Amino acid sequence: MNILSFSGAPRIIGLLAAGVASTLVLFGCSAVKLAYNQMPDLGYFYLDNYLDFNSAQSTQVKDELVKLQAWHRQNQLPAYVDSLQKWKTEVTADISPARACTIYSDVRRKVLTITDHAEPAIASLAGTLDQDQLAYMQKRFDKSNAEFRNDYIEAAPKASRKKRVNQAVERAEKLYGQLEDRQLALVTQSVDQSRFDPRVVYAERVRRQRDLLQSLQNVVAAKSTSAQSLDKTRAMVKAVVERTVTSPDAAFRDYSEKFTQEGCRSFADLHNATTAEQRTHAVKTLAKYEEDFRTLMARN
Repeated sequence: MNILSFSGAPRIIGLLAAGVASTLVLFGCSAVKLAYNQMPDLGYFYLDNYLDFNSAQSTQVKDELVKLQAWHRQNQLPAYVDSLQKWKTEVTADISPARACTIYSDVRRKVLTITDHAEPAIASLAGTLDQDQLAYMQKRFDKSNAEFRNDYIEAAPKASRKKRVNQAVERAEKLYGQLEDRQLALVTQSVDQSRFDPRVVYAERVRRQRDLLQSLQNVVAAKSTSAQSLDKTRAMVKAVVERTVTSPDAAFRDYSEKFTQEGCRSFADLHNATTAEQRTHAVKTLAKYEEDFRTLMARN
């Protein structure tokens, strides 16, 4: 629904779950079965890009991702199907901003459930990391942060605006098909009037990265003195996740809540401006997701 909630959280919340969540959330409908079946491999490559695993860690992470996928297939896909069945009936009518936010919260809750289940595996992996790997992670964060600044802070206002409009249009057209001029105008207006502040988002992004790295530094330091038990590491992981989901920065929490509400209103406004044909397209899109999820469930 917005760049803050969907691209920020999966990237930071404990890297093991991040790889899985990114795979689940970001694939397109036409590739859902292929992406899902390759999820352990895709998740592994995502994580290795941040941590440069050694041989033992590679085996551990690959095994955990296979287990996580099996759990997700059995326990989460049925919940996705239930949600899609509800949404198929709802997209044929107008929708309120409040209902849009309820749908968003449902999606977010399902993504965070993956993180909750993965916490023990994240803690186990964290206990094997070393200083070189944390330095490698810092370099990867620095690179991604530079890309964010280039796209949203240092870029010319027109270029940044165009990128955000194109992203919003692409997301909408995945659901409704091609937008009409009046609907494109609505999307553009919502971007122009948005409270989105890349500097605020960037500051929270860096805070989360520092929090994660400092917490992992503490684990690595304690490991060298045999003072860090697995229980303590799990508690650290849980605390980092909680500070990621709910920022300790009150100003950012207020910004995030208002930005989410704004996104719900924009989604409802666009949906309510769609034609009967576009809503039929949305039903078919959701039905295709449902069909693919049912197929994947049958592979248990």
